[in-house]
Amino acid sequence: MASGLPILIVEDDPALREAVCDTLELAGQAVISAGGGEEALAMLARCPVSLVVSDVRMLPIDGVTLLKEIRNRFPSLPVVLMTAFADVDRAVEAMRAGACDFLLKPFEPQALLDHVLRYRLPAAIDDDRVIAADPVSRNLFALARRVAQSDSTVLLTGESGVGKEVVARFIHQHSVRRKGPFVAINCAAIPDSLLEATLFGHEKGAFSGAQQAQAGKFEQAQHGTLLLDEVTEMPLGLQAKLLRVLQEREVERVGGKKPVLLDIRVVATSNRDMAEAVSRGHFREDLFYRLNVFPLLIPALRQRPEDIAPLARHFLAEHGGRAGRPGLRLSAAAEAALRDYAWTGNVREMENVMQRAVILAAGDIVDLDALHLEAAVPVDPAVAPRAQRAALRASLEASPMTAERPAAGSRKGDNLREVERAHILDTLAAAGGSRTLAGQRLGMSERTLRHKLRQYRLEGFLKG
Repeated sequence: MASGLPILIVEDDPALREAVCDTLELAGQAVISAGGGEEALAMLARCPVSLVVSDVRMLPIDGVTLLKEIRNRFPSLPVVLMTAFADVDRAVEAMRAGACDFLLKPFEPQALLDHVLRYRLPAAIDDDRVIAADPVSRNLFALARRVAQSDSTVLLTGESGVGKEVVARFIHQHSVRRKGPFVAINCAAIPDSLLEATLFGHEKGAFSGAQQAQAGKFEQAQHGTLLLDEVTEMPLGLQAKLLRVLQEREVERVGGKKPVLLDIRVVATSNRDMAEAVSRGHFREDLFYRLNVFPLLIPALRQRPEDIAPLARHFLAEHGGRAGRPGLRLSAAAEAALRDYAWTGNVREMENVMQRAVILAAGDIVDLDALHLEAAVPVDPAVAPRAQRAALRASLEASPMTAERPAAGSRKGDNLREVERAHILDTLAAAGGSRTLAGQRLGMSERTLRHKLRQYRLEGFLKG
């Protein structure tokens, strides 16, 4: 009996399409089919699948164009192309564009089945710690579970707040190392002077204040998984040392002489465009390739809209339970507003909104006014990250959020700085003075936040 997510067959020749579908169904595979690229994209929008098997030569959308569109919309969904010998050049182009493999026509039924069994995504996520209602998320976690079975280094990229650590923990929990430790270090949150000793450990007397030997994060993660969070914030000098550790799979403590052999899995994350960071000289190219063994791009929340309502319910239940209000529910209008919101802060912003709703909701029904979405400053999701920050500040400039308004004759630059300062200080106060939490909510590295707070103290806007 067929089970799990179906396989989508895309073929404009009805006879061949039927033959391929029959072969897979006889082997116990669930199958759906489309007669062309447009129909296939429409089906993918409403039905999650485990694999796409598509012909190359089709009109008006050929297989390579379809592949590129799937990569854009469903980056984790595997695609296998069927091609005739005369189209091998196009198949090579498709492999470069992200195809898993291609089948050369005519092919034997067993060759088709071998490709399907090799590349299709697993049937289910089966993890109650993960919310993945959207097909994009289901494909992402299914691919993450597949790479978890290997020991390959994984590079997780995506906007701030998308849930990179959630995916990293998912990979650890579904790996053979699940009984070992999961150790995370935020490379942006630790001062440069301490980061090396924190990562690699130190011996007694290695530096001022080192009163006893200490194992670093690499040693602490032995037989488990080490998460290097925001690895692009690491200083260049330390990047070279990290590269050697990853190459040699051994670490030497600061002030030590005896290397320690490592048996760990490394997962790294970044919210930067890493290729741009390499081109600008901010990140070593050789280290990038060492980390980029298995890249996973985590889509923004706005790119997986079916996750929005389930995530909102989850956070509402979690924070409502902690506040002694376990019966809170979202109204239909509130859910609709959440789906329409841009979520530039992604899942982290969603959690903040629902935590606020628990406080503001008058009864058991959380309505639109309790969400207070206007305080979150929605931004057009099509705007690039830098432009988003500029739009955010411009929105804040016109907002009643700040207590003081600039004088009528103030320059616009001064106005923006005052708005930014008020927003940062408000966020820091709401985070209980925690720079780490405030930095996360602001989408700002802790190093940058420390610098700004130092400026505010010198200018007399902050005491202590």
